[in-house]
Amino acid sequence: MKKLICIILFGLLDRGIGYAQTPQLNVNWNETIMVSKSTPTLQVVGNPMLRPKGAMRDGAMKALRGLGADYVRYVPWFPYPKLAVAELEAPGKTTSWDFSLIDPMTIDFLEATKGHPVIMNFSTIPQWMFKTEKPVSYPEDANQVGWSYAGGTELRDTTMKELTDYYVRLISWYTKGGFTDELGKYHKSGYHYDFPYWEVLNEPDFEHNMSPKTYTKIYDAIVTAIQTILPDAKFVGLALANEKPEWFEYFLNPANHKPGIPIDMISYHCYASANSNQKFDAYEYSLFDRAEHFINTVSYIENIRRRLSPNTKTDINELGALLNDEMRNQPIPAAFWNLSASVYAYFFIELTKAGIDIIGESQLVGFPSQFPDASMINYLNNKPNARFWALKLIKDHIRPGSLLVRTNVDGNNGGDILAQAFTDKGVKRILLLNKRNKTITLKLSDDLKGAEVNTIDESSGDDQAVRSLVNENTIVVKPFAVKMIVLNK
Repeated sequence: MKKLICIILFGLLDRGIGYAQTPQLNVNWNETIMVSKSTPTLQVVGNPMLRPKGAMRDGAMKALRGLGADYVRYVPWFPYPKLAVAELEAPGKTTSWDFSLIDPMTIDFLEATKGHPVIMNFSTIPQWMFKTEKPVSYPEDANQVGWSYAGGTELRDTTMKELTDYYVRLISWYTKGGFTDELGKYHKSGYHYDFPYWEVLNEPDFEHNMSPKTYTKIYDAIVTAIQTILPDAKFVGLALANEKPEWFEYFLNPANHKPGIPIDMISYHCYASANSNQKFDAYEYSLFDRAEHFINTVSYIENIRRRLSPNTKTDINELGALLNDEMRNQPIPAAFWNLSASVYAYFFIELTKAGIDIIGESQLVGFPSQFPDASMINYLNNKPNARFWALKLIKDHIRPGSLLVRTNVDGNNGGDILAQAFTDKGVKRILLLNKRNKTITLKLSDDLKGAEVNTIDESSGDDQAVRSLVNENTIVVKPFAVKMIVLNK
């Protein structure tokens, strides 16, 4: 009887049942599955830390300049009205045009991204343009948050000329050397920057509770006006906080736009998050579950886009991971930054497979009271964190035009490891990530001997990827690690 039990157990073990198999990475370099058209990038949100004396300014601008990314999105945002709105009071006998607080951050950004196309988005409409029961105030201190400034749902000027004139003047300040205000006075800037892309508003489904119809009318009006001064500019629409199908069905239908209005690109956002009462131990499951759900939604949206406006591109320009309020207000666990980096790597692989054009991580600078968990710069030491270094690792190694080849991980119980191999001009690369808060040993094929491995994990901290070589037929993948394996043969 004992002998029979031993034989049965041996048979089970031989088939991998009853013990944890070492997963095996397999790549068929000769089987191309698609060509990538995806560009990895990020967004920069204007806030006090990026002001001339802001504690995070120098570190952030140095990191942004060193990254050298295309299509970086720049958004001066409504919680800081004095840093986002160039005309805070309605014109009367005088005007209130003032760029003195806005220019330093904006010029820093434009200089740091020089030589690369950017996507500009001064998303905050002056509050006085909306009908409200009483005037909406804003903080006198430019560094103080004013969350109520995005109130109002109906523009006071239904022709929208007041709105479009504001954007024409604002853009002219940075691209045409200046503008003439409502009273005929000329304001000279001397700036002649290039704005190749303009995104129209931000999260209109949230910030002003717009309907798809209202937003589309505003989009058409703003695009028409901007084309008079930037005839070669391209436009990004929607920038939705949530993936609501009715918005895409309406906006992407050319019949709902004025004749000749371009729909060059759409954008929307996703932040993977956990439930409010969850502890950090559960985040590795909740965040990736949310990310996986989002990828399924993207496929649905892409079907709508291909059906209604197939030439329109897609920019998913706010991707991140968020803690619940309780954890956000405490010291953030060091492991969270690696988890969030792993989530972005997951988004990049899956969105590349979905054919998304621009894959943007959010955001360069966050700090306590302003989404500290979304920051790519460590607000404690002003150094780029694991989220930034994961983006740079991907950006430096995987370009649009790279070929995705057949990749799988055998024995990958629970899908803990995700990997995708790419080839580009004879160089073979594998991007892989660990979804779990545990160390996993991964088997490699013999052809990867001598390959370079770039690793972002708990040991790299706030420094760039650690380099090593494949010396054996296995590598160790630490909790939430992101790795890039490079084989130059």
